[in-house]
Amino acid sequence: MQTQEQEHSHKECELAALVRVASAMREKASRHIIASSRSLREALEAINSLSGDTMTLFATDEEGRISGTVTDGDIRRAILRGASLGSPVAEVMFRDFMRVEGEASRMQAMTTARSKGIDLLPVITEGFLTDILDLRRLRSSLPLDAVLMAGGKGERLRPLTLTVPKPLLEVGGRPIIDYNIEELRRCGIRNIYVTVNYLREQIIEHFSSDGDVTCVEEPCRLGTMGSLTLVEGLRHDNLILMNSDLLTTLDFERMFIHHEESGAEVTVAAIPYNVSIPYAIMTMEGDRVTGLTEKPTFNYFANAGVYIMRRSLISEMKRGEYLDAPDFLQTLMDAGRKVACFPIEGIWVDIGSPDDFRYANRLMNQRRRL
Repeated sequence: MQTQEQEHSHKECELAALVRVASAMREKASRHIIASSRSLREALEAINSLSGDTMTLFATDEEGRISGTVTDGDIRRAILRGASLGSPVAEVMFRDFMRVEGEASRMQAMTTARSKGIDLLPVITEGFLTDILDLRRLRSSLPLDAVLMAGGKGERLRPLTLTVPKPLLEVGGRPIIDYNIEELRRCGIRNIYVTVNYLREQIIEHFSSDGDVTCVEEPCRLGTMGSLTLVEGLRHDNLILMNSDLLTTLDFERMFIHHEESGAEVTVAAIPYNVSIPYAIMTMEGDRVTGLTEKPTFNYFANAGVYIMRRSLISEMKRGEYLDAPDFLQTLMDAGRKVACFPIEGIWVDIGSPDDFRYANRLMNQRRRL
């Protein structure tokens, strides 16, 4: 049991950490932050410097806590009421501004903010600014970590992959994996891991200056699920696990919502797959024909290589042992645990063959021209 002194020390440590985060955020977003004691003239100059950006300032008090927002509209209205350009920002700032408090649901807050025409949504913890959600660039803010598998040899794409790992092959002028990293970021996912094995040095170098991406080295081939046991530092209750060498317009937010609402332990993204047989198919009893179906088409859902799963499942895997996704999912299903399916609507390309690679290049070059 903690003593009062220990609890006080713990709270001081938490506050110090929070202040460090807020300080880093102030430095990162300094163009959008102004002290509430500054003059309206200085605020107008700061707003003017934001031309081409969202022209909103966050006003801070002496301790660095956010106390209001200021726009050029706020200043115009204040001047019409008789304020001077020398008046402090504190007199005109809007105090009842929309915000996200701590770890509250960002997804719902973003939806509400968009409906009100708000572009910048501050995240505030105990009064300090800890993040700014730019709704022009973010689609969502999903409470997920991400793990991308990039350890395969890409043998079907040789000789292209003899000297370059498949995730770094360029499609439409960019490495394949970068499309997926960008899409994850647009969904607000920032804690991203890439598992590497074959030609790992190139992938590690590719992400060496990216603070959001951590490369995890496999000592040997561990399979889709086995590589998860090496990942440390996951922050959320759920994670998204996906192949790094596919292109897709999968809606990650809708998939996550489906995962949560279904109560599944794992949700598997799936693509429709149709098999057409150009002959009449017979049903038989022994050598007796009991029916004929002319040129039937069978409709299936195929695993698309994208999963949302509960982080707690990793504890059921043996660290460093090979484990592929189908085997693990079958184990869950055999135990009566729920594995859900989420159909993909839109583009999905698994770049596994030279034909797939050529198609992906045509597709992305066309999209760049639009």
